Amino acid sequence: MSARTGAERVSVLRMGDVLIAAIQQELTVRSAPALQRDPTGTAAAGARGVIIEISGVEIVDSFLARVLSEIAAATNLLAGRTVVAGMRPSVAIMLVEMGLGLRGPHTARSLEDALVILANTRDQSDR
Repeated sequence: MSARTGAERVSVLRMGDVLIAAIQQELTVRSAPALQRDPTGTAAAGARGVIIEISGVEIVDSFLARVLSEIAAATNLLAGRTVVAGMRPSVAIMLVEMGLGLRGPHTARSLEDALVILANTRDQSDR
């Protein structure tokens, strides 16, 4: 499943009970609704986690931080977890310097680390 708006692209893949949304270019006002709709819409039925992979993103501004936080809140309402993976160190530094925080989603260095976080969350909830 993917959403395409001009040259912008957000791909959403399902891997078991996890949705993986890969942002391949900078997120804009035009492409944000597709990112918000796919992980929290019908594709999310039965999903216990959403990973948003942002290694292709060079700038996280207040708009993208808000979109990521909203996705995390919606996923949480559906009894799932959101993990933002692949954030560049320069992006993390920029967020801190601007005083922007990601409220809600967990963060991971890589997609593999994000899968481990979701697996650990699943193991804890199964107890």
